[in-house]
Amino acid sequence: MSGLPRAVAMAGLDERVEIDPVCGMKVKAKTAAGSMEHAGKTYHFCGKGCLAKFAAEPARFDGSAAKVEEPIVAGARYTCPMHPEVMVDRQMPCPKCGMALDRVGPAEVRVEFVCPMHPEIVRQEAGDCPICGMALERRTAVAGDEPNAELEAMTQRFWIGLALTLPLLMVMVVGLVPSYSLASLMESTWVPWAELALATPVVLWAGWPFFVRGWASIVNRSLNMFTLIAIGSGAAYVYSVVGVVAPGVFPASFRGSDGTLGLYFEAASVIIVLVLLGQVLELRARERTGGAIKALLGLAPKTARRIGKDGVEADVALEQVQVGDRLRVRPGEKVPVDGVVLEGGSSVDESMVSGEAVPVQKAVGGKVVGGTINGTGGLVIEAERVGAETLLARIVAMVGDAQRTRAPIQRLADVVASWFVPAVLLAAVITFVVWMMYGPAPHFAHALVNAVAVLIIACPCALGLATPMAIMVGVGKGAGQGILIRNAEALERFEKVDTLVIDKTGTLTEGKPRVTSIVAAEGFTEEQVLGVAAGLERASEHPLAGAVLAAAASRGVEARAVVGFASVTGQGVRGEVDGQKVGVGNEALLEGMGAAVPAELGAQVEGMRGGGETVLFVAVAGRFAGMLGVADPVKASTAEAIRELQGAGLKLLMLTGDNKTTAAAVAGKLGIDFEAGVSPEGKAAVVARLQGEGRVVAMAGDGVNDAPALAKADVGIAMGTGTDVAMETGGITLVHGDLRGILKARRLSHATMRNIRQNLVLAFVYNALGVPLAAGVLYPWTGMLLSPMIAAAAMSLSSVSVIGNALRLRAVKL
Repeated sequence: MSGLPRAVAMAGLDERVEIDPVCGMKVKAKTAAGSMEHAGKTYHFCGKGCLAKFAAEPARFDGSAAKVEEPIVAGARYTCPMHPEVMVDRQMPCPKCGMALDRVGPAEVRVEFVCPMHPEIVRQEAGDCPICGMALERRTAVAGDEPNAELEAMTQRFWIGLALTLPLLMVMVVGLVPSYSLASLMESTWVPWAELALATPVVLWAGWPFFVRGWASIVNRSLNMFTLIAIGSGAAYVYSVVGVVAPGVFPASFRGSDGTLGLYFEAASVIIVLVLLGQVLELRARERTGGAIKALLGLAPKTARRIGKDGVEADVALEQVQVGDRLRVRPGEKVPVDGVVLEGGSSVDESMVSGEAVPVQKAVGGKVVGGTINGTGGLVIEAERVGAETLLARIVAMVGDAQRTRAPIQRLADVVASWFVPAVLLAAVITFVVWMMYGPAPHFAHALVNAVAVLIIACPCALGLATPMAIMVGVGKGAGQGILIRNAEALERFEKVDTLVIDKTGTLTEGKPRVTSIVAAEGFTEEQVLGVAAGLERASEHPLAGAVLAAAASRGVEARAVVGFASVTGQGVRGEVDGQKVGVGNEALLEGMGAAVPAELGAQVEGMRGGGETVLFVAVAGRFAGMLGVADPVKASTAEAIRELQGAGLKLLMLTGDNKTTAAAVAGKLGIDFEAGVSPEGKAAVVARLQGEGRVVAMAGDGVNDAPALAKADVGIAMGTGTDVAMETGGITLVHGDLRGILKARRLSHATMRNIRQNLVLAFVYNALGVPLAAGVLYPWTGMLLSPMIAAAAMSLSSVSVIGNALRLRAVKL
């Protein structure tokens, strides 16, 4: 405000915009949440949290102390002090309030385990889920072939249990052979004791985990599949043990016509072995669902070649690389971290993050992504993001979190499952009573066998696995195609989307605008116009600001020093240069500064806009000084993507804050509807309006100004080439920033939801048919009964079939 009378400075106080020194947000002095004077200067804050931080450590934020960069910690989590529900894996402004996030601790110091069916269950160590009894697994996959302790233990129990069960099956088969010598052998008193000796380790050791989980389900009042397995196999085993140790306690109703007492050691053992087999197959299949994450983790190199300040090169562990380090990437090597090219040129295979097989040319100034593969040229890069900050690490974290989320359709399975186990227990009791009262002799034996069969065949594991397995595979499939899905809800909602709202700059266009023309008014030169514009845009976050600064640098024009910088929403920016008020923006901004575009330039302005240029007007001391034409080319892939999206039945609408004529030029080339001059809040309002019309809306954008609309839409689609805030707000992120990825994401959504419905139908049909058969409803007409052993095999097969069907998603072509 130097050079202005104090009265003028005070008069403009209400409109003065300051920068919050803590979070960097722009704050109006009049409406600031708090202010504080320090070292002769007044600071304004967006919230009480920022004020408290500044008051505690003013030197940290006022620039008087050298800034100490916070070390990057792999796996760190960051949260907002005002919105604790915001939890992300990197430092960034809060997407809700803009405050700087606080680190709450690295995840690497506490490995977390989560249930695949109930992701709300998180533990600090391996164990069993208290709800469903399934073994917990790591929240985040690890690279390499780390042994799966649960799988190894179940496999060992299975093989030992099988070895001990086979003799029991042989005894059963021998008992069915009509031979006098074999019959006499079966009548030997040592045979029941031999069966007891063989069955006991199978049931009490190999099947011990099932009994532990079954008991825990009763204690926790959360009945599940292990409740039924434990009761069914336990009942058969206990009955048989009593039959061997104290056979005299059983009355005649328990015995056959020849007075013998039936034993069911082989049934109890076979049930345990078959359930173990199902667990082994299921655990192996579940490991395969995490293959996408492991493949991504394996892409990161273990070392990097660092160039020291003295020019000496040395290979160092990837963990030792710091932001700002210079690294050499030789031909054929993997790029170690995210960075920018300082020297050299090459083609880089970025298919691991984009899904596109065509290598991308990189030159000085180009961005490279850690884990991608360098081609035949050599590169020297500067590290910009390392550790958990790299795109690859963020993708792994996002995919891992998404695979643990629950789709809304899962609620149906949850409701059914909550009533299912009690219903099965009731069905087993009814089966037992009916067979005991009306079944053939021996009444008790038939009642027990059929009740056990009902318990075993009705295990709801297939029902519980139907949705999470498909989600895990679908999310992993998307990651391999450059489609990052934040949660299962976004994947399910996307199937129903019928309207797609698209931002223009950076979404339909390349997002790399450049100044294509400069017009100076009488009394001004092009260099003066560009210098003033560059000075103002230097403090602006608008996408066009970079184009102005780049034009000034290329022409050797120095950006003028600006004081009193202010951003006027929807109009432009303004400030003072050498005591003169200056501004860059649209006609409304100029009018507010007492300037106007000369009428004779009207046709030229419309011609520039008709050619797709955005026109920026420059005002100096209340006079029109000139204008700049800025063009942002439409992406080469946009027209094809638009045609495909329209062919898929989606209604498309382009939203932009740009001028109507410029927007019309872009929309006309692409053949889509548009609305121009829309503010960030206006974009969210348009989305709300469409939703009010009954439409299911997806919003695609890449900038901070798109965040409100991304959050408001049914599905927010962030372009991965855009800002971190957009990526955090969107439910789906397209790493490559290509609109064709939206079509791929839609196909993935349809395929995943179709797979989930198939799984649920398989599970429901299996139980709907299995329970009546096990209860013996066909016995009066066919004499057919379902053995508990067959019931156990069918139960295991149902789980494996559901997982196998989910794995088919890996072969879906998007």
